[in-house]
Amino acid sequence: MAPPNAGPAQGRPTLETVAARAGVSKSLVSLVLRNSPKVSPARREAVMRAVDELGYRPNAAARRLAENRSRTIGVLLNDIRQPYFADLLDGVTPVLHAAGQHILLGDGRVDRMMDETLTWSFLEHGVDGLILAGSVPMSRAIAEVTSRIPSVAAGGLDIDLPKVDVVANDNESGGELAVRHLVELGHRRIAHISGLPGIAGRQRRDAYVTAMRDFGLGDHVHVEAGDMSEEGGYRAAVRLLTRPEPPTAIFAANDMSCVGALSAAAELGVRVPEEVSLVGFDNSGLARLRALWLTSVDGAAPTVGQQAARTLLARIERPDEPRRVRLIPPRLEVRGSSGPPPS
Repeated sequence: MAPPNAGPAQGRPTLETVAARAGVSKSLVSLVLRNSPKVSPARREAVMRAVDELGYRPNAAARRLAENRSRTIGVLLNDIRQPYFADLLDGVTPVLHAAGQHILLGDGRVDRMMDETLTWSFLEHGVDGLILAGSVPMSRAIAEVTSRIPSVAAGGLDIDLPKVDVVANDNESGGELAVRHLVELGHRRIAHISGLPGIAGRQRRDAYVTAMRDFGLGDHVHVEAGDMSEEGGYRAAVRLLTRPEPPTAIFAANDMSCVGALSAAAELGVRVPEEVSLVGFDNSGLARLRALWLTSVDGAAPTVGQQAARTLLARIERPDEPRRVRLIPPRLEVRGSSGPPPS
């Protein structure tokens, strides 16, 4: 025997069956499920009792339509091949999933000519918000899209727009930590393998130069151009280590470059850390591999990701709040690639 007021529908409960069981209209059920304050306590209780008795689960697409939200967040990565971004996503993903959000991922490095198309596609897919991960170059599309949807720059400071919040590494403090560590070990000839021309690379390079001068080592400043890649780090390190008076320590702009420097040292027969110390930046999964075991500045990528996701969720709820910029303090993780200079 069918339960009273269940209505004619069979199988999976619907909005109609809930309305019939509660003795109200479908529109009132929708108001209750949207937590509208316009519904009386008695009717709200009747609807929720019917929802529980029938085991009704709102259709996700219908719920999104009713809320005028897609429950989807776009994440535009500068370069998915960099380990730093995998760690950043480890912070972003759990926060967004816990909030019932899905992620639409795009890699801007796949084809720089597609950057504008890729950026516009997030808007076309109706994402509720956008996370710009890494040193994403400013463009007309970035400026236009971020003016239309809540956006946060995570891990990079290249985006300077009035409505875009920023959560990033404190690159200047990180660079100073790396140089201080090597100076305290007794090194004087400390070189730097620089990164890309984006703001993160510039800040790490400038922090190196400033710290060297502050420690009275301005005459030993030497910056070798790199590009944040393993190959770029390798080539830069070969140039450094084959100089007439090579450095006894190298601070690389990121861990990938530091791995390249480690390969160059091995190929040239230069022992690490006995003859040259190496320090990277990011404390990525590469640095933590036992076979590499690199000393590295921890840019707290998972923390940056977590904070960026939380900041974006808050921005979606309160779009008119003032812009926020937050820098995450770094720390140095000392491992086996750094030690005292050769005597």
